[in-house]
Amino acid sequence: MTHIRTAVFPVAGMGTRFLPATKSIPKEMLPLVDRPLIQYAVDEARKAGIEEFIFVSAAGKGALEDYFDTAAALEMQLKAKGKTDALQALAPTRMPEGALTILRQAQPLGLGHAVRQAKRLVGDTPFAVLLPDDVILHETGTLAQMVEAHADQGGHMVATMEVPRAAVSSYGVLDVSQQKGRIAQARGLVEKPRPDVAPSTQAIVGRYILEPSIFERLDALGPGAGGELQLTDAINADVETAGVTGYQFAGERFDCGSVQGFVQATAAFAMARGDLSAEFSAFMAARKNPLKMVA
Repeated sequence: MTHIRTAVFPVAGMGTRFLPATKSIPKEMLPLVDRPLIQYAVDEARKAGIEEFIFVSAAGKGALEDYFDTAAALEMQLKAKGKTDALQALAPTRMPEGALTILRQAQPLGLGHAVRQAKRLVGDTPFAVLLPDDVILHETGTLAQMVEAHADQGGHMVATMEVPRAAVSSYGVLDVSQQKGRIAQARGLVEKPRPDVAPSTQAIVGRYILEPSIFERLDALGPGAGGELQLTDAINADVETAGVTGYQFAGERFDCGSVQGFVQATAAFAMARGDLSAEFSAFMAARKNPLKMVA
């Protein structure tokens, strides 16, 4: 059995880059092909052996809780009509009783603040943090890869990927002291460095495995950049005690917090689906002269 059983999902963001769609729909409920973003994150966590799911949410996001509830009337209708495929499609949206907890983040004070809300529920064991905006296409799943590696490494672990040096200022970056295979021992993390001073080109993406000592560090921190409680600062404060490693995951990451990344992910996930890829490929190949959108 996995040693990581609890995962925290920070889902309190407003999703302003997707307005007007997110005026009434939580960003995490936007559909990527035929599943909302949050479903991909939950499915990845399940593959890694996660049993306890903690959503750090905000006002106006009741659809997230409803989505993972049982839709008894709908299921009865589908059974009556013999729509077994539709019933099977609903299966991943169900949570065992007591497995999902919704916490309210009253103010948007940063990722560190969101993670700290889960302190009492997480307890004194290592736990995972998944940012649903980062969707990663891989059969195994990034968190499952990290959980296996963390069993040997311990400490805080962050998912990383190589990016062009010109792009490092858009990411947190790992300060690498030693690299062995996919594992990088780190001196710490640097938040959005200038390309000319960045310690590496290993960018941090939204998957973390954290030791419970992170909560002590978060409690001791004051506001950081932007007046927010930065998770990066708390990890750096714990480098000497817990240690930090980066894990270069296998898979393709899409930034679905941006419209461009969301569109790219939609195309990639459609191409990866056996029931969609052929027709979708033919459609894209035929669009040599895309139609212009009329305002």
